[in-house]
Amino acid sequence: MKELHDYRKSYQKGVLDESDLPIHWFALFTDWFEQADQSEQIEEANAMHISTLGLDGYPKSRVVLLKSFSATSLIFFTNYHSEKGRAIARHNKVGVSFFWPALEKQVIFQGTAEKLPAEASDRYFYSRPVGSQKGAIVSNQSSVIASREQLIEALDRLEDKAIKRPDHWGGYAVEPLSVEFWQGRENRLHDRIRYQKVNDNWILERLAP
Repeated sequence: MKELHDYRKSYQKGVLDESDLPIHWFALFTDWFEQADQSEQIEEANAMHISTLGLDGYPKSRVVLLKSFSATSLIFFTNYHSEKGRAIARHNKVGVSFFWPALEKQVIFQGTAEKLPAEASDRYFYSRPVGSQKGAIVSNQSSVIASREQLIEALDRLEDKAIKRPDHWGGYAVEPLSVEFWQGRENRLHDRIRYQKVNDNWILERLAP
């Protein structure tokens, strides 16, 4: 393997120019997400890193799947008793990021996470494949288990008629307060544009790379 400091890449696939940007982050994110979703080089455009401050005081990032988004929120689902769920319950300020290397684009959100209403979690839960529904029921996410076989046996014992969304499984809505768009550029002079929420308005700023 070659030395990591020898890795080099030239970024030349896009430009961020303030004169062409919308006044709200949502329009730009929608455009970038659609580009990523249509790219044959990107398998899961909706894969996103979510970072929380753990109960142990350490930040932690992991990949979850974005399930919907609007001008006011990003939606994902998880086990509320998981490590991330317990972290959010204690400290609901989170970071969310998307990196699409094939497009040389990255988006970083900062915001607050709140549980979705039970009805919204129900709608999504029952739209999932039955196997995924069962998996959410039998997995006590983030807990220590004796073996994988323990999960398989619990899955086999669960009858279809017993499937009901657990109260501890559901969705979160992340309300963005800051959204930064990063576009790779030549000579490491990358474009960084940040939308910052001030009262009910979004302020657009350019950041040094």
